[in-house]
Amino acid sequence: MAPFSTHATGIHGIKDKIESMAVQGDRLFMGTGGGDLHIYTFQKENGGTPDVTLLETKKGFTRRSIDQLGFIKDTNSLVILSDSAVSLYSLPELIQITPLPQTRTALVFALNTAILHVLPDGRVIEPSSAPGDARAIPSIVTHLAVGCRKKVVIFTWRDGEAEEPKELTLPHSPRAIAFLCSGVACLAYTQTEHVLLSLDTMTISDIAFPSANSVTVTGLGMGMGMGMGALTGLGGYMTLGLGAKEKKPSIARIEEGEVLIPKDNSGLFIGPGGKPTRSTGIEWQAVPEEIVFQKPYVLSILPPGAMPVKTPPVSVHPGPSQSSVLQITSTISLLPVQTLVPPDVDDNSDLRSRSAYTTRLLTASSQTKGPLFMITTPVDKATAAADGSAIWMLCMQSWGQQINELVDSGSYVEALSLLDMMDQVMMPEKERRLTQIRILHAVSLFSEGSFDDAINTFIELDINPAKVVALYPDSIAGRLSTPREKWFDLHGGRPPPNFIQPDSSNVTSPQESSIVPVVETPEQPGGPSAQNLSRVQVDNFHRSVETLLRYLGDRRPKLWGALSALHISPSQASEHASLSETSIDELLDMPNAPPSALIPNQLIRFAQVVDTALFKSYLAIRPSLLGPLCRISNWCEVLEVEQVLRSRQKFSELIFLYHGKQMHGKALSLLHEMSASEDSATDKLGPTIQYLQKLGPDYLQQIFNAARWVFDTDREMAFEIFTSEETELPRKDVADFLEGIDPFLCIRYLEYLIDDRGETSSMFHERLAETYLHLSRAQKKLGNSASEHALYSKLLKFIDESQHYHLDRLFGLLPSDDMFEARAVLLGRLGKHEGALEIYVYRLQDYIKAEEYCKRLYHADPGARGIFLALLRIYLQPSTSSNLLRPALDLIRRHSPRLDNVETLDLLPPMVTAQDLNAFLCEALRDPLFDTQVVREIGKTRLEQVSTKLVGLQAKRVKVTDSRICPQCHKRIGNSVIAVHPPRGEVTHYTCREAFSRKLNERTHRHM
Repeated sequence: MAPFSTHATGIHGIKDKIESMAVQGDRLFMGTGGGDLHIYTFQKENGGTPDVTLLETKKGFTRRSIDQLGFIKDTNSLVILSDSAVSLYSLPELIQITPLPQTRTALVFALNTAILHVLPDGRVIEPSSAPGDARAIPSIVTHLAVGCRKKVVIFTWRDGEAEEPKELTLPHSPRAIAFLCSGVACLAYTQTEHVLLSLDTMTISDIAFPSANSVTVTGLGMGMGMGMGALTGLGGYMTLGLGAKEKKPSIARIEEGEVLIPKDNSGLFIGPGGKPTRSTGIEWQAVPEEIVFQKPYVLSILPPGAMPVKTPPVSVHPGPSQSSVLQITSTISLLPVQTLVPPDVDDNSDLRSRSAYTTRLLTASSQTKGPLFMITTPVDKATAAADGSAIWMLCMQSWGQQINELVDSGSYVEALSLLDMMDQVMMPEKERRLTQIRILHAVSLFSEGSFDDAINTFIELDINPAKVVALYPDSIAGRLSTPREKWFDLHGGRPPPNFIQPDSSNVTSPQESSIVPVVETPEQPGGPSAQNLSRVQVDNFHRSVETLLRYLGDRRPKLWGALSALHISPSQASEHASLSETSIDELLDMPNAPPSALIPNQLIRFAQVVDTALFKSYLAIRPSLLGPLCRISNWCEVLEVEQVLRSRQKFSELIFLYHGKQMHGKALSLLHEMSASEDSATDKLGPTIQYLQKLGPDYLQQIFNAARWVFDTDREMAFEIFTSEETELPRKDVADFLEGIDPFLCIRYLEYLIDDRGETSSMFHERLAETYLHLSRAQKKLGNSASEHALYSKLLKFIDESQHYHLDRLFGLLPSDDMFEARAVLLGRLGKHEGALEIYVYRLQDYIKAEEYCKRLYHADPGARGIFLALLRIYLQPSTSSNLLRPALDLIRRHSPRLDNVETLDLLPPMVTAQDLNAFLCEALRDPLFDTQVVREIGKTRLEQVSTKLVGLQAKRVKVTDSRICPQCHKRIGNSVIAVHPPRGEVTHYTCREAFSRKLNERTHRHM
């Protein structure tokens, strides 16, 4: 199987050295050694060359080489490692938004985004238990781990908000980082030194690498690989001693909680605890230069000469590839599934077609099945200078195609493992495919002689018994027997390439030939004798039939139990076609389903197949059990069951028989006849109602025809026919049928659909509203006020609560001279609140409902305070000659907090007294803004009063002449200091002022 295909992107002839690549969505970012940033958009054409277009080139984007690129989805930022520092750039503007000064001397970084479920106390719980805990709050957490010189810096974004970074000093400088999960990362110092970093405690722990004998490696050339691995380890020390540059380590995250760490030539799977998660690892021919994980495959770049590859037309013999080799290994089987040698860009040049290429920068997409990209560069410097580098796209085949190839090759176990790791989104038909492949695997096991394992699968999957019996020879299966070469076709597949047909020349019995598993055995002198082969065939036949008896013994009681639940017994078999009258195709086409999911006719067919095969199996290997089988009930042909059942009044059994044969007309007629002898309504109508409830939409007309006499007898019970949850009938047809009987029945059915079944279709909501409307008007014309009032009340409640009808359409059906409240409700639903209020005030003169309307709107939207002011305006500025001052004052009194004080006062007429507005004014004065304004105005008024009084006092004068006498001492005042006494202005000497003031006070008190 080749899960990946390579495609030329059209990007070739690149002379700059590409140092980094990143893929996000349909964008490909490439950073060069000169600090340039190239942005491409790509689109994978179905089965064709991808369409790659250069969007933009940022020349000199950074001062130095762009060593690594990444993307943070939370902040929509591009992460760039350049000049030993990490910076964040916003997309799509590519403006530097966050320099990270803590990352000076940065060497590498890694990103991880996860959805964590956090409890109120800060604890993080597992995603598997999060749905059951209502307290858990999902949070998107992104970690950016930057490996610097002898330290690591952790940046965190929680729901897009940055948190305080963390630092940890390390004994060595990390050269590669990969997250195992949101809280643990793996750091690689060198190709042989790795540690785990806990982000919660910011501590490191060692990884317990197993010994050489404790982990089994899987791959091609294992013996050679282990030897080369040992030499590779020595080579690392040797190259370090010679001063060569050590290769950069490579690690890859596989799944949640697992990373792959190359250790020499072996790849070990390590978990968060620092221990291997699998007992088997991956084996490479050489230490991979780069590895990347694209679920469920590990893609590894092996150095030139690492493994033999056929390279025509230069040589038809396999030899060491002079180009880098891309090896693809399945993480399910841990075996290589594909090996690619990067193709040449220019296929027209014979010289260049022989050129060797290096592959690097293997870059995976963030999407599950997104494409991968890599760069190929000629090894020859002259060729590289002339042609430059090229970008290639690796596209994974669809999951369905990969599974199909595995199935076609007979790799059923691997196909099942691949399906198990997929979710329903990745493979919508997962369950169906899983079942089909398990069936084919069981057939393969059966053909190999593993009868018990195969039969266990047949039982678990509830395989059609006819298909299981068809795997046996004529002596057991009769005309159902299928040749061995058609077994897989019988079960919906094709024979795998390694499927071996039996040699008919060595088979002694044609009846047993299809059972014998054919295996390749080493040749022995003279070959196996015909006698031994015959004994093996007989032995296998006996084992296979014994296994079949176990299968039939499991199926028979389940089928009988299902048939008994339907009151179908072998005594009714004459009403059904015999097994011989049923075609083989019909038997083999019956579904693979448990007995409880089968219709009675299928149950009968299965019971006939099982009992027939059981009889023949006993005949073949256990003849002594034939007698007991014949003495118990079994499916035999009975020709005249109907008349016998009628004569014995076994009507229930006969009705079930009719139902199994889908003779519903006869069954319903019989039920009608039986009802004539019953007195109770329940006994008379119950059986018919129950029968009709089980019928589906295919028998709709029969349901309607039979339901009429039930409605004529008791409409209350008959209505239960259409409220059953066992089957779903066409709702529109049922509503039409009930309306033809009685419109009130139609209303009841529509109310049942909407209230009990949650029907949201506007067709039924509008129909119910229109039926309310028409019947209400009809009852009004008939003078039935009680019924008219009830229907009108239901209409008002329905149009006010329902959200699934067209308002304007129903509004157009309302009469212009009636049903004003319904018009008001619809106007309100249409957003025309003032129109609705005018109807309540002017047409209905129902001021309480008008206020209730405003209150309901206000509670739904507290910002809609203007609705009360609109009602007040309608009261105080009426379009008619009505005097609505009193309801306006009542509105102001009850809802003054929801009214604007200034606008309310502006609307009030002049004749309104303060006493009428006492509550409103008191409430308004409590308004802080209004209170401040009042205090300010009172202060101004007081100041004006004091100033006026001062002016008045300053205007008063007294005239003192030489003859003016002091009223206290009776002496002439002359030029002495004086005092003037209010209120009459008496003038005394200043020294006499106190005595004269006491005299004035005594006189005043005496007069009082």
